[in-house]
Amino acid sequence: MNARIDFFANPLAGKVLRHINSAGKAVTDSGLPHATQELVKIRASQINGCGFCTDMHTKDATAAGETQQRLNLVAAWREATVFTDAERAALALAEEGTRIADAAGGVSDEVWADAAKHYDEEQLAALISLIAIINAYNRINVITQQPAGDYQPGQFG
Repeated sequence: MNARIDFFANPLAGKVLRHINSAGKAVTDSGLPHATQELVKIRASQINGCGFCTDMHTKDATAAGETQQRLNLVAAWREATVFTDAERAALALAEEGTRIADAAGGVSDEVWADAAKHYDEEQLAALISLIAIINAYNRINVITQQPAGDYQPGQFG
């Protein structure tokens, strides 16, 4: 399978990706726990059907020491006992923030309040930004049909 366009080699796309990557670096360097960041990226990518990002972030999480059990349970996090309350709040926010069109009111007050109990304002800003960034990457990869499976941990940074 080949991508519809080599987005990574296109000059205009390269400019766009540099800006998205800069925003991503700000989030990576924030106080939001790295494990939470990977879980959120994986869950949004699963929802959006982005094989490329799901492959990338499960491999990066594994390389960073995440357990296979937790990775296997991300899609079923509500029933899983292996996530902290803070991680569960982040995953709920990621789901509602990713599925905006599915909820007439967007992110519910209940989900927001739960996230705000576990994260300070800087971490919430990072979490919101992370959800927006991974959704942008998901959309680029799904639209271009970016093939999944060949990513090597650390390949892009």
